[in-house]
Amino acid sequence: MLASRRRIWAAALLALVLFAGAVTASVGDRLPEFKDCVQVCEAENCRDGHQTPIPLHRRLLLWNCPAECDHTCQHIITAQRVAGGAPVVQFHGKWPFRRLLGLQEPCSVLFSLGNLWAHWDGLRKVRARIPARYALRPWYVVLAHVGVASWVASAVFHARDFAATEQLDYFAAAANVLYGTYYAPVRVFRLDRATPTRRSLLRAWTLLCVLLYCAHVAYLKGVRWDYTYNMAANIGVGVVQNVLWTWFSVQKYRESRRLWTTWPGLVVAWVVFAMSMEMFDFPPWLGSIDAHSLWHLLTIAPTVLWYNFLVLDAKADMASAERLKA
Repeated sequence: MLASRRRIWAAALLALVLFAGAVTASVGDRLPEFKDCVQVCEAENCRDGHQTPIPLHRRLLLWNCPAECDHTCQHIITAQRVAGGAPVVQFHGKWPFRRLLGLQEPCSVLFSLGNLWAHWDGLRKVRARIPARYALRPWYVVLAHVGVASWVASAVFHARDFAATEQLDYFAAAANVLYGTYYAPVRVFRLDRATPTRRSLLRAWTLLCVLLYCAHVAYLKGVRWDYTYNMAANIGVGVVQNVLWTWFSVQKYRESRRLWTTWPGLVVAWVVFAMSMEMFDFPPWLGSIDAHSLWHLLTIAPTVLWYNFLVLDAKADMASAERLKA
């Protein structure tokens, strides 16, 4: 029992070390009027024995008195600035969103859950419509699981922004992007086929991707938590798979003239457009919908289309293999 408790405490300490981090300041939290508002609010509402009650649903999401004051003052100062003709600014790296049921960014949470559903539905399609004997089926099952995990992390982060939830979101998103790039050449060049050369290439490619992911996480945790680098790394890795799938799509359409073979190219164009939302950041409409949430919204449909493509591609691939055997 004592050894078990020690392991639990050691795991908790390790998690704290891994995911502890500083909060980046923004224009809003540096404003003197915002600091004064928070100070007055905490003095009046957060005194021991005289704290203002917080609703249960917010307490379940770890909203405490200082956090409530911070959130309330963000909206007070924002309203004052808008009334005075000043622009809306960010606080702690985020726009001042309107909460719903205690959720910090309700639209981003909702759209993250939409993406989670798309991957979960994709997993169902892969298991139900692709026979277990198909060699690439295990890669697609893992793809769906990685997608589900990444969007769970996204929903949790947007529900409540802490250093731990932010870092889990970033690392899960990086795993999702890198796995997409990992299995792309496996399908495009059929590295799964049992020949000595392909097996060697698959082992080398797998090792490279694992090392790249470990190096990415190690740099962000051990060297510098760099938002620009993280975005550049994800875009760079994503470009590799986008180029591969676009080339694959063109080649397959030339061979078959089947419309569904163009879907990878369509998905690539769609996702690139969705990502461009991040370049046009703006204060949230109605206090809820910003560019980041729109990005999440726009990635749901192409994910559904992508799993439909994987199913059709697997069936066509198996049919082609059967014809060759005959």
